[in-house]
Amino acid sequence: MSFHHLSSSDITQGISQGSFSACEVLQHCFERIDTTDEKVNAFTATHRDRAMQKACSIDALRASGASLPPLAGVPFAAKNLFDVEGQVTLAGSIVNRSHVPAQQDAFLIQQMTAAGAVLVGSLNMDEFAYGFTTENTHYGPCRNPHNTNRISGGSSGGSGTAVAAHQVPLTLGSDTNGSIRVPASLCGVWGLKPTFGRLSRRGTFPFVNSIDHLGGFANTLDGLATMYDAMQCPDAQDPGCHVKTVQPVLPCLKQGTQGLRIAVLNGFFEDNASPQAREVVANAAKALGVHAQVQWPDAILGRVAAFIITASEGGTLHLDNLRHRIEDMEPLSVDRFMAGALQPAAWYVKAQRFRRMYRDKVNALFENWDVLLAPATPVSATAIGQEWLEIQGQTLPSRAAMGLLTQPISFAGCPVVAAPMWPSANEGLPLGIQIISAPWREDLAFRVANQLEHAGICHTKQVEF
Repeated sequence: MSFHHLSSSDITQGISQGSFSACEVLQHCFERIDTTDEKVNAFTATHRDRAMQKACSIDALRASGASLPPLAGVPFAAKNLFDVEGQVTLAGSIVNRSHVPAQQDAFLIQQMTAAGAVLVGSLNMDEFAYGFTTENTHYGPCRNPHNTNRISGGSSGGSGTAVAAHQVPLTLGSDTNGSIRVPASLCGVWGLKPTFGRLSRRGTFPFVNSIDHLGGFANTLDGLATMYDAMQCPDAQDPGCHVKTVQPVLPCLKQGTQGLRIAVLNGFFEDNASPQAREVVANAAKALGVHAQVQWPDAILGRVAAFIITASEGGTLHLDNLRHRIEDMEPLSVDRFMAGALQPAAWYVKAQRFRRMYRDKVNALFENWDVLLAPATPVSATAIGQEWLEIQGQTLPSRAAMGLLTQPISFAGCPVVAAPMWPSANEGLPLGIQIISAPWREDLAFRVANQLEHAGICHTKQVEF
């Protein structure tokens, strides 16, 4: 049996019915990692003893006749900025190697584990989450399973790659300016950036505290919804978690899109998109019967303000490293941290003031629309080491430009489902779309995503090594 192509629901159903055990699933999972990771470099560590103990406990629970939790026996992995008990939280750096091991798991890993999921390892990323390519100088570049000479996106590159390479069906990542949506798009998998403040960030290494989001990746939409519902929980110990009650999305998947007001974002999101990016959005709109187009307010200014805040908070956070360990920091991003540390404080204050007005404009847009569609990345995966890319006559720095279309959305805190799509004549490379809804309305984005999945428009593809 080919275990590595199974979805999370296939795994839980198979274990529940006795078709196979959680330990068998785990054994095949590690075999897959062992045979493929030298090609894609998604994992920085595996946690085998811990994983086997958890899998055995799931099998014992089934043998007892007790009901199984929703993710029973499903392997998952986490970006290495998530705390794992007994492990040093690297956050993609070598600077952090001297830190003491985490005393407990990050909150979301605790939630996943309580739901029965089995943590198998930690994943490659851009150092300190500052990047869109996961060309990590210290741990090596993460490689796209659809073409290993190309990037996986970032900063959660290992998270996207591990799902696309069928190493695990679910992974955890973080998204500040696009770090879930970019790898999901370039690797051809499902991704979720929830509403800012929806999921607890306790137990994760920060990047930009005022913009950081946590979320997940999956090989099916059903799996993405199940893991998201498992992670939802108020957390009084995280002041940035603004959730009082849980709002499950899994029951909403079957509700369809009738009555939803859906539009395509034009203007900035069309002007900065390649023909392939415009094609996938047009295909999604056609499948949904959508003809309306709208403009996102102040998209360029939103991106500029997000850059200012990102650089300022990032530079301040790593100021001591910049002073004393700059030679150990990622050469691809250290100059941006340095520039951020030198920014005038007045820039940061103005950017945060603008953000409040920006959010008001975005929220007003959702008074007339329920769901908006846009490309997730301007182009498909570029070659590892590529410095520049061309978008409609513009020559742009590739490592920054991959976040062109994601940054304005996360700056407003809106939830987004990143859906995998496959442009024609594109060398077999994916390019995803963003399904965007108003803050706290993840259910609407999931409903539209479900419609597109059932129409055969959005889906993952098998990769064989």
